[in-house]
Amino acid sequence: MDRVKKIRFKAVPVRETLVEMKNISEVMIDLAYSAAIMDNKPLAEEVAGLEKRMDDLVYQLNMNLMLSARDRRDAEALAGVQRVGALTNAISDAAGDIASLVLKGIKVHPVAREVFERTEENLEHASVVEGSIIEGKSVGELHLARRIGADIIAIRRGEHWLVNPGKEMLMPGDMVLARGTQEGLAILIKAAKGEVNELE
Repeated sequence: MDRVKKIRFKAVPVRETLVEMKNISEVMIDLAYSAAIMDNKPLAEEVAGLEKRMDDLVYQLNMNLMLSARDRRDAEALAGVQRVGALTNAISDAAGDIASLVLKGIKVHPVAREVFERTEENLEHASVVEGSIIEGKSVGELHLARRIGADIIAIRRGEHWLVNPGKEMLMPGDMVLARGTQEGLAILIKAAKGEVNELE
C-alpha cells in the first residue's frame, strides 16, 4: 500500500502559486509531448515527478484560498481563482496521462510520429557538464534562438524547475529542456556536453 504523503502547509501568495502551476503545466506538456514522440522513459518520469509537485501546489492553493475567505462575498470571488487552479491541474493530469502511456510501453502510432517529426520545432534535453561553453552564462546572454535556432525553455536543478529562464546562470548538473530546429538542438546538446568550443 502506498504511503500517504504529509504536506506541510505554508502561507504563500495565491498569485505566486498560480504562476508556478501555470509554468509547471507548460513544462509538463512539452515533456510529455517529447516523451511520447521519442519514446523516452526518463522524460516521462520527469512528467510524473512534476505531477506530484502539481498536486502539492493544488493543496497549497486551496488551503490559502480557504483561509483568505472571510465571508460569502469573498468565497464567491475566490471561487473563480479556485476554478483556474482546477483547470490548470486538469492540464497537468492530461500531460501525466500521456507520459503514463510511455511508462507502460504503449507506442505512438508511426503515422503520428512522422507528422510530429515534420514540425519545424522539436524538443530535446541535455545535462550541462563542467567545462561546457554554456556553463556560467545566463540563458539571456547566450542569445541561442538568434545564433543557432534553438532556445532553453526550462532548467531542472535538483528537484526544482526554472521555467522561461532568462537571467539564470547555467551550472554543471543542470538539465536543460530546449525547443528549436533539429540542427540547433544538436549544437546545443553538444555544447552542454562539452563537445564543442563555439555555438556556431
